[in-house]
Amino acid sequence: MSDSEDKPTRTRKPLGLKRAVDAGEVKQTFSHGRTNKVAVEVKRRRKLVKPGEAPAPEETLAEAAPAPAPAPEPVPAPAPAPAAKKKAPASTETPQERVARLQREAEEDRLRSSEEARRREEEQKVKAQEEEKQRAEENRKAEAAEKEAAKAPAKAKKTATEEAPVAEAAADAPAAEAAEEDASETGDAGTPAPAARKFTPVARPEPKRPEKKKKEEKRSGKTDDDRRRSGKLTVNRALNEDEGARARSLAALKRAREKERRIQGGGSRKPREKQFREVVVPEGITVQELAKRMGEKGADLVKALFNMDMMVTVNQSIDQDTAELLVEEFGHTIQRVSDSDVDIKVAVDDDPEETLRPRPPVVTIMGHVDHGKTSLLDALRGTDVVKGEAGGITQHIGSYQVKTKDGQTITFLDTPGHAAFTEMRQRGANVTDIVVLVVAADDGIMPQTIEAIKHTQAAGVPMIVAINKIDKEGANPQKIRERLLEHEVIVEAMSGDVQDVEISAKNKTNLDELLEKIALQAELLELKARPDRPAEATVIEAQLDKGRGPVATVLITRGTLKRGDNFVVGTESGKVRAIINDQGKQIKEAGPSMPVEVLGLGGVPDSGEQLSVVENEQRAREVAAYRQEKATEKRTALAPTNFDAMFSSLKTDVVEFPVLVKADVQGSVQAITSALNALSNDLIKVRVLHSGVGAITESDVTLAAASKAPIIGFNVRPNPKARALVARDRVEMKYFDVIYHLTEEIAKEMAGELGPEKIEHVVGRAEVKQVFPAGKKDKAAGLLVTEGVIRKGLFARLTREDVIVSATIIQSLRRFKDDVDEVRTGLECGVVLEDTNDIKPGDMLEVFEVEERERVL
Repeated sequence: MSDSEDKPTRTRKPLGLKRAVDAGEVKQTFSHGRTNKVAVEVKRRRKLVKPGEAPAPEETLAEAAPAPAPAPEPVPAPAPAPAAKKKAPASTETPQERVARLQREAEEDRLRSSEEARRREEEQKVKAQEEEKQRAEENRKAEAAEKEAAKAPAKAKKTATEEAPVAEAAADAPAAEAAEEDASETGDAGTPAPAARKFTPVARPEPKRPEKKKKEEKRSGKTDDDRRRSGKLTVNRALNEDEGARARSLAALKRAREKERRIQGGGSRKPREKQFREVVVPEGITVQELAKRMGEKGADLVKALFNMDMMVTVNQSIDQDTAELLVEEFGHTIQRVSDSDVDIKVAVDDDPEETLRPRPPVVTIMGHVDHGKTSLLDALRGTDVVKGEAGGITQHIGSYQVKTKDGQTITFLDTPGHAAFTEMRQRGANVTDIVVLVVAADDGIMPQTIEAIKHTQAAGVPMIVAINKIDKEGANPQKIRERLLEHEVIVEAMSGDVQDVEISAKNKTNLDELLEKIALQAELLELKARPDRPAEATVIEAQLDKGRGPVATVLITRGTLKRGDNFVVGTESGKVRAIINDQGKQIKEAGPSMPVEVLGLGGVPDSGEQLSVVENEQRAREVAAYRQEKATEKRTALAPTNFDAMFSSLKTDVVEFPVLVKADVQGSVQAITSALNALSNDLIKVRVLHSGVGAITESDVTLAAASKAPIIGFNVRPNPKARALVARDRVEMKYFDVIYHLTEEIAKEMAGELGPEKIEHVVGRAEVKQVFPAGKKDKAAGLLVTEGVIRKGLFARLTREDVIVSATIIQSLRRFKDDVDEVRTGLECGVVLEDTNDIKPGDMLEVFEVEERERVL
């Protein structure tokens, strides 16, 4: 037969004791009917074992190599034992070889254990996949059986069971014939023919339907056959009309029951009861928005407004009073709100007594300039801040913490003593608990000492007088105590209630006594604060650092400031990025009465502003935006005026002196601006075009060039780009590091702008007796000198009935027919006045000279 000739002849495999390589054949089929046979050799994999263990059965690794015909496999020689099992004699094995051998054995153990673990994982994974497939097959067969049972009626089931043997016999017949043919074909080879297989009937497979269709059938309980037969009328459908129909929804049942209940209750629908609300009404609101908040129709509100003679639509805005009338007319209650409700209230709320904890006292050192305030603080802290200050005076407000010998902590604030830093001293007095008034024993009571006393009395805080420099010659502490009586400061030595102590900051004399009196005063005050609440602080100083950005020095009044807190201070908001104490170290949190530097502000705040921690960043930005809007409105608001003020401003001859001020800290900016405004008078006025904190920038130079104004830099310098603009536009730059040098220089500039001061000195007076013609145009006046001297070339005023007729100069002066230089009292003379001929007998001539002096503001 052709079929038998095409089949490859089966050959027996060669016999062997143990095969090292298993061979087989693979038939490759290519295009155009081409085929190829490839011999496949399977080699056993070498496996490493521990020394002393029996070798495990070796695994095989398939390796395909094309060959023309399978060759008989040679009998392999017994494999030698692994080299790891052989141990070298102890006499010949060196320590290095032993270490290498042990390392090699350990590595082999590790590799073998990892291989076994990997094999186990693969076997478990294959086993799990097979079990999953088996479960899925069983589930599929169960579902198919359930569907078949549901569709086929009982009679069809019986017929299928009767016909099953017949079908089985019919299916077995071709199978038996095929088995006989195979037996006849393979009989020559001497192999027995396999037994014929029996086939069992299998249910017809269901056609695959989309998952969406299956879900719909499962939800509705209807198949495609049910849908096809849905239009046919059967006996079952005729008898059971409701069977298979869609049930009513729960909402439909509820509506039906509600309808029945209304009909039974009287047949008419009861009106719904009106709900009265509390309506929140801002300063301005549209009619439509108000209607939504009231729960009313917008047309009803418009109708009510028409009745009030207000022709508005639902999209127009109405004020709060009109909205209140509408709300009350419809029976609701109103709750008024305003834009200011967004802001944080500055009212102090008292914390419960049980939450309060003791806190360190805040002590402010105040006094006149160069009385030794900073030197005293240096002596207490063991530092030397005075050497680093420009001019040897304090121009910034500083804050420090000092620990006493008994372990107590005291917070000190060092304030400037110069006259320009009044606001700084006032801030220091407002945030402090105790004021230490430093008075030099050799200098006495000075203006800033008196000012510090007034600030302390206005703040209502206790005072301790420290009489410094008692080691100098001419020191008289008793005189200081007597002079303090003039300002209602009575020390204990003179039967008063103000403590005083004689000290020497230079020699560190009686400093312990000063600390004891501060501690005693703090104990009497019983200073407490609540630490476990959002922090509140006061800005002592603020600056713009080149590397760190806006930095604010704050004093915590209550609560605890933590890293990551969101806060708002003045018109600026931010998030605490870092907290630095007075020693320059970063800390995570700061408690009450602790001075710290805060990084993370959006801008430089004003000194004295209140810092408040809020719940989130959105709230902080909202408050800051509201405050900025109010500040802008206040800055741009026009003052009320009238016609008199308008005309007076038009006629004014006041000279403006424009300047730009840039300083290192916000407190210095405020002090310089106040000092410059104090230099203004009726003739010249300082106009600060711009003031800010930080280095001088290009925008500052551009503004100064446009306004022709000098730039005042206090402890700051311009950046490289700004320096190039300064050189190009030739803008005047003035750098200062001491504030009184600044005020003196600007005062001289303003005086130079006005020019020298002119002072008139009256020399003499004369009466016009008669008028004579002198030449073609001029007139000569015959005078009688009544007072002083009349000189040639001096300025003169001609007055008629005490009204000035002209201001002129004496052109010529004659006595009889001779020219003279001056004429004294009681003598007569003739004069010719320059540029005036309006002279009449009886006029008075006043002669004066003008002296020019250097102007001083």
